[in-house]
Amino acid sequence: MNRIFLAPALLIASIAAAAAAALPPQDTPAITAPHNIAQPPMTAALPKLVEPHLRIARSDVKGHARVALTFDACMGKADDRILSVLVRERIPATIFVTARWLKHNPQALQVFLENPDLFEIENHGQNHIPAVDKPVSIYGIASAGSPEAVRREVQGGADAMLAAGISPPHWFRGSTAKYDLSSIAQIREMGYRIAGYSVNGDGGSLLGAAVTEMRIAAAKDGDVVISHINQPTHVAGEGVAKAILDLKAKGVEFVRLQDVEDTGDDQTTE
Repeated sequence: MNRIFLAPALLIASIAAAAAAALPPQDTPAITAPHNIAQPPMTAALPKLVEPHLRIARSDVKGHARVALTFDACMGKADDRILSVLVRERIPATIFVTARWLKHNPQALQVFLENPDLFEIENHGQNHIPAVDKPVSIYGIASAGSPEAVRREVQGGADAMLAAGISPPHWFRGSTAKYDLSSIAQIREMGYRIAGYSVNGDGGSLLGAAVTEMRIAAAKDGDVVISHINQPTHVAGEGVAKAILDLKAKGVEFVRLQDVEDTGDDQTTE
């Protein structure tokens, strides 16, 4: 008879022990909880991040859209599929370069410098670290984490540009294009306008060629397009190159950020 009652007793004890082990310690908030019990959100201590938009002054001429093409050169190599189209077709663009990219792409930099009528070169930071002054991970990339580190990221990018023979930058775009409001204020105090965008052309260079082409080719009057010019092995670059030709065939007027008036939200340009 003892055996008959022993097994259920052991089973009940085992379930109770497992349930107790699954409960969080008393001083640790639960990840999930019943809806009628208020729990502090896991992200309560995280900064509010913004991804600013930027638009340029429209041409307001029917059939004559004005678009600003901007390209991030984060790390890696130059994408000649895009660069060759820009040069051959005489398409103006704004290029945001990091110190890391400059170090490994002297030939592409020379092309930029030899075509000052086409290329405006601006600051993308020193090490491609998100310009957020509190510790947070964005797309798996650790942020600068402090005001001092934000300053190093911004100033380090500018110093590398000057050392490479580039004119002093006036625009800054941080890694991931996300910021918190206090870092925006700090970067503005350093004398920079912060470059958002209105069209995400290539999804961080991770989209397919057809989708990338469709997104960029759909740009409207006053749009600022962000894409990447540092991933020559990604198929997105093929779509970028085709979209530039699509827009040109439509009669789009291409401009650099330095050439036109602009409007940015989150106090990034005003």
